[in-house]
Amino acid sequence: MDKEKVLKMAILARIKLADEEAESLTGEFNTILNYVGEVNNVSSNSLEKMQKKDTHISANKMREDNNPHESGLYTKKILEEAPLKEGNYIKVKKIL
Repeated sequence: MDKEKVLKMAILARIKLADEEAESLTGEFNTILNYVGEVNNVSSNSLEKMQKKDTHISANKMREDNNPHESGLYTKKILEEAPLKEGNYIKVKKIL
């Protein structure tokens, strides 16, 4: 990336840059682009190896969805234990 490209990007972004700032940003952009280039050069083989190592960690073991009990089966028992109730609801004191 050169100074002209930095100035062109500044115009597109509607940012005013002094020549010194453009020179400084040229070096910073080149550093960033070099780093991105290194990341892009990572071989797919090394990525596959890393993914294979973590398969036992990242695999989710989920239980089968099922209904453990009928809806409302324990409602009556819970309401019997509650000190205050109103209809099918447990009544509690206001907190705020």
